[in-house]
Amino acid sequence: NFRRFKDSILAWLRLTDLPVVKVYPGYGDQDEILVYGHVLSFGPTPRKKYTDTLLINMFSFLRLFMVRPKAHALVRLEWNGEVHETHTAEDGFFKFEWKPVNPVTAGWGYVRVSYIADDSSNSVVAYAEGSIFIPHTSRYSFISDIDDTFLISHSSNLRKRLFILFTKNPQSRKPFEDVVKHYQLLAKAGVTHDLPNPFFYVSSSEWNLFEYIREFCRKNELPQGVFLLSQMKQLKDFLKTRHGKHAEKYVRITRILKAFPHHTYVLFGDDSQQDPKIYASLVRDFPGKIFAVYLRHIHQKNESTTRGFIEQIEASGVHCSYFIHTSEAIAHSQKIGLIV
Repeated sequence: NFRRFKDSILAWLRLTDLPVVKVYPGYGDQDEILVYGHVLSFGPTPRKKYTDTLLINMFSFLRLFMVRPKAHALVRLEWNGEVHETHTAEDGFFKFEWKPVNPVTAGWGYVRVSYIADDSSNSVVAYAEGSIFIPHTSRYSFISDIDDTFLISHSSNLRKRLFILFTKNPQSRKPFEDVVKHYQLLAKAGVTHDLPNPFFYVSSSEWNLFEYIREFCRKNELPQGVFLLSQMKQLKDFLKTRHGKHAEKYVRITRILKAFPHHTYVLFGDDSQQDPKIYASLVRDFPGKIFAVYLRHIHQKNESTTRGFIEQIEASGVHCSYFIHTSEAIAHSQKIGLIV
């Protein structure tokens, strides 16, 4: 029958028209916890095999934007003996933000989020499990951009960016040399307990790319962390400009700084877009909270402007490294005592 035929075609394309709940790693402490996610009525199924076949990689990437959000869906969160409910926005996005009633324990904990039927049955239509990170008392927290900071992406060149997105996959993409070594050293810097220092990955990339980026990080053994990305897009909007997302990036980082006011932060970015301007603003607006800023130099045209922002950063007494090779950044981290 038609349904069976449709299901077989969708399965072959690795798409589903069954409701799906996506839960992204949350974070918080005894004062406040935040968990984000989406409910979709149509979307891609997880990729299980990775090949270097051009057409497969291209379609697998485009599939990530073949989504249909579920607006106004009732979602229920269960964690640590607590239950909370909210509704999704027009784009299927949901956010839980609450002060925990029960004591929290440092480390990674698990949360369950269910999409509840909007009828009298109150039944679970779909659910997913996610994680919540409660940082240990730590001197440093690290906030890193993704594209062209640790993942080679060519963000400033649309043609090159699309070429690498369409021809590569999360397991064949490459990080910059020594960047994994640097981040792993920082994750363990000054740690006297079993938990590493917190890492937050903040990017203008869309939530569509969450699994893609997480698989890249897993494959390359980057420190486990919390991701804060941009609004999910549908395929018809994929090539539309990213202008305006950089202001949102500033807001996302300020949420982290306010969530953990007792931490000192180290920021990582690059000069391909707006990171130098955003980071200079954060140094100005949160005096004493930023210990160091690292900016990868990959875009020659932006060097003069970037050095202007670096002067502002250093004038505030914040350490700054503007580097081409990660080995320079590692040497700088050793010099200022971040790593030994």
